[in-house]
Amino acid sequence: MQIGDRYELEAEITADVIAGFIVDAACRSPEERQPAVLATAGMIALMERAAARLMAPLLEAGELSVGVHVNVTHIAPVPAGALVTVSAEYLGKPADFYEFEVRLEDAAGVAGAGTVGRAIVAEERLLQVAEKRH
Repeated sequence: MQIGDRYELEAEITADVIAGFIVDAACRSPEERQPAVLATAGMIALMERAAARLMAPLLEAGELSVGVHVNVTHIAPVPAGALVTVSAEYLGKPADFYEFEVRLEDAAGVAGAGTVGRAIVAEERLLQVAEKRH
């Protein structure tokens, strides 16, 4: 992977990434009801997916890429059912992680942008560390 390499995906904003679904499922509180628009958490998941797909050729057997930092701004609401384009551009490896510029756009323009960082880890080790936290 070279600096400037990009991955782009198209997605439909479905029920599993809208604010109403994510917040209502987590909180189950009528006072915290959310609208049927793309949730910030859903936007980040789509951005992470694009970055992960760009990293896929770097992975060896038994390895995964995992998110280690997120710095994004949710600029505009995107309604359920909308089609979006999500892109990740490789910026470099400033430390023990790979950094990407990410954007999410709909027909009206940019709806979210920022950076995400991902690291390569051994899946078995990751699961062992997670189990110790249980």
